[in-house]
Amino acid sequence: METIIQILARELGQKEQYVENVVKLLDDGNTVPFIARYRKEMHGTMDDQTIRQLADRLAYLRGLDERRAEVRNAIEAQGKLTDELAAAIQEAQTLAALDDLYRPYRPKRRTRASIAREKGLEPLAAAILAARTPSPALEALAKPYIYPEKGVETAEDALAGAGDIIAEDLSDDANLRGRLRALLHRTGVLKTVGTDEDDTIYTMYHDFSEPVRRLQSHRVLAINRGEKEGKLKVTLEADENEAIAAVTRAALHPKNPFGDWLRAVCADSWSRLLFPSLERELRSELTDAANEQAIRTFALNLRPLLMQPPVRGRVTLGFDPAYRTGCKLAVADATGKVLETAVIYPTPPHKKTEEAKKVLRRLCDKHHITCIAIGNGTASKESEIFVADFIKEYGGGIAYMVVSEAGASVYSASKLGAEEFPDFDVSLRSAVSIARRLQDPLAELVKIDPKAIGVGQYQHDMPQARLSEALDGVVEDCVNAVGVDLNTASPALLSRVAGVTNTVSKNIAAYREQNGRFESRKQLLKVKGLGPKAFEQCAGFLRVPDGANLLDRTGVHPEAYEAAETLLTLCGYTAEDAAQGKICELPARVKHLGAADTAKRCGVGVPTLNDIVDELIKPGRDPRDELPPPMLRSDVLDLNDLKPGMKLKGTVRNVADFGAFVDIGVHQDGLVHISQLCNRYVKHPSEVVTVGDIVDVAVLSVDPKSHRIALTMKNVK
Repeated sequence: METIIQILARELGQKEQYVENVVKLLDDGNTVPFIARYRKEMHGTMDDQTIRQLADRLAYLRGLDERRAEVRNAIEAQGKLTDELAAAIQEAQTLAALDDLYRPYRPKRRTRASIAREKGLEPLAAAILAARTPSPALEALAKPYIYPEKGVETAEDALAGAGDIIAEDLSDDANLRGRLRALLHRTGVLKTVGTDEDDTIYTMYHDFSEPVRRLQSHRVLAINRGEKEGKLKVTLEADENEAIAAVTRAALHPKNPFGDWLRAVCADSWSRLLFPSLERELRSELTDAANEQAIRTFALNLRPLLMQPPVRGRVTLGFDPAYRTGCKLAVADATGKVLETAVIYPTPPHKKTEEAKKVLRRLCDKHHITCIAIGNGTASKESEIFVADFIKEYGGGIAYMVVSEAGASVYSASKLGAEEFPDFDVSLRSAVSIARRLQDPLAELVKIDPKAIGVGQYQHDMPQARLSEALDGVVEDCVNAVGVDLNTASPALLSRVAGVTNTVSKNIAAYREQNGRFESRKQLLKVKGLGPKAFEQCAGFLRVPDGANLLDRTGVHPEAYEAAETLLTLCGYTAEDAAQGKICELPARVKHLGAADTAKRCGVGVPTLNDIVDELIKPGRDPRDELPPPMLRSDVLDLNDLKPGMKLKGTVRNVADFGAFVDIGVHQDGLVHISQLCNRYVKHPSEVVTVGDIVDVAVLSVDPKSHRIALTMKNVK
């Protein structure tokens, strides 16, 4: 029997020693970002996603072990644990397999079979199964089990009860259930029928069928939602003849003289007990797999969205579009500080276009605005046209971008939004959030529940705890990969740093207010509630950009400061040389000295040495700066301007299992179906595109009535 460590090592393709080290680090309370970044020698440079996968699987396997012990103890308490059953329990690799083994011993509500057992008919059932030719007639075999006082008045009553016992025993047979489960996977077909002729959302599922083995996860989720809303009727069909034959083989000995009667019992066991149970199992299994896939897709989309490059050094106007209540404006300086707010009415029903342009001109002249961020919600199209016209009249120097405002209203109405801007109404807070989303997407989006950011599919149908756990992990990984400015970060951003709780994040902000700026990382130890363990976990991810110690500006962990200083000395440099950017030859000198020997002399491993070198060469670097910048526009297209064959540049806004949605500047995102992403076979769109990518597309078709745009990325250059 493999140990948990061996199973994890095999599944993840990692050395057992590395897996064992990670498990110990997790058990000791270390965070995933800390382990991934600062304990590389212990895990062979696994990335954060692999470590999270290991942690998830570890929890499952430990839960499986706990359940295994519970099942063994429960059966043993009944005095029914055999060596064979104990071995089967030990070898079970899934919770489903364990439940199959426990099924015959699980306490049951009263059933037809249990009532028959109470009437003393279990020996009759056993006698029928054990009968071999020659044998008395079935009625003769049943005659001794007629008990009028128990309600068994005829041989037919006795046989009916015996049949119920055999049918239930067959439905509890672990080996048989395993074979039938495999049969359903192989031959099952899921069928749906529409219940509402006027329904347009689920039109494609009004007469739909697909083999279970080919059913895609997004279809499962759509069908589940349609069924829940009462719009679809769902059935599962399988090869019934093959299924009943499998049940019959499990019950009927070739020499049993009661073949016809037993075949009828087997058919009853399949249709009444086995199939309904296995159908529920299969639907649940499909849903669980679809949920996990959807959560993976959401996490996959969330990461690049959070890691979008910031638009630095620009005074930005946040433009929250609306109709009747007016468009809310908020001017944010290059650091995100709000300079001024306003409300204009350029959209219907008011259409005060000229008056709105005067307000916009005044704000641009006064604050030297160079960038406008427009929310993509209600009235976004009209607002974009208005802004594009204004930019033309203003004479240039300003660009705009339509940004997703998903979750902005959630933030605006939240306690956090109220604390940050107590004097602003909800809509003005949205305008500020929209401006800051362009300036620094990560710092702003961490204030919002990841589920509300809107880059997934069917996220409201997911198991919310599991979804939150996965998405919070992505946010944590992104925040720690970028690093956080200790002197400017909001409590919301600080709380996403490894080892920093919500309470400690507020204490850091309070310490800043009472004592002024942090001059070094060591000062963190003076923050209330931030002890040595929390300091160990968070210190490397918190930066003091203008700190006196160069290393406080980098991702070098305080525990490795001595090693970094030794490295500079060995290579003939000083800390001042590093601060002035005069150590560009550091990698070459390390190579000349020998990486392994240099690491040993510095008292660290080679992976840590390499990280120190990278940090010293570019102190305070932001990994987002290495990505292509977001695409800013100065003009707008209309849906009616699009023609098949037209080539455009666009920004990927969302990636689903079936394709990618691309913003091409016409308010309505176009869909690049998975088959149109490239000329090779693609298993999932994420192999080709990620959220935030700037891509070249061509228009395949446009349907203005349904606002659908079909795009292709094939051979577009």
